[in-house]
Amino acid sequence: MNTSYTEQKPGLVTAIAVMTLLSGITNLFWGFVASATALGTLVGVVCLPITILPTILGIFEIIYAAKLLSTQPQPVQPATSIAVFQILTFLMGNIFSMVVGILTLIFYSDLTVKDYFKRINQPTMVSANPVTPPQPILEVSTPALPLEAVEVPASEEPVQPEKVKRTRKAAK
Repeated sequence: MNTSYTEQKPGLVTAIAVMTLLSGITNLFWGFVASATALGTLVGVVCLPITILPTILGIFEIIYAAKLLSTQPQPVQPATSIAVFQILTFLMGNIFSMVVGILTLIFYSDLTVKDYFKRINQPTMVSANPVTPPQPILEVSTPALPLEAVEVPASEEPVQPEKVKRTRKAAK
């Protein structure tokens, strides 16, 4: 992959990646604490699936942040859904993740960030020989023949294949 994008990564993209990574770590911790607390009561055991949600969000945040922070940029889209889920974590009491989600959505609307995501997501042409650039493929069109010039051979009646008779085996 082309490494020229690493020098041109905007600071806002790095900020999004770092904030998302910190929010992911916070959500992992928050989910583990909420799940451990919920296991202490009978009602908490019933509510355990709700307390696991910040942990799942934290895992997705860490994976996304790792893709953004990698030295070889990977084609990724802006993760607005992760930002929306970060904002919704205020329901669990995680204000830090909510602020990160709001800032991330604001940063995604910046023109330099939009341009960066557009550049890393556009397909690149890869050639087998790096010295010579790939040559375009030329299409060769054949001239159309007039209908009068085309002769249709007389066909014979199609031969019907004989049906193969199958015998049934007796049931045991």
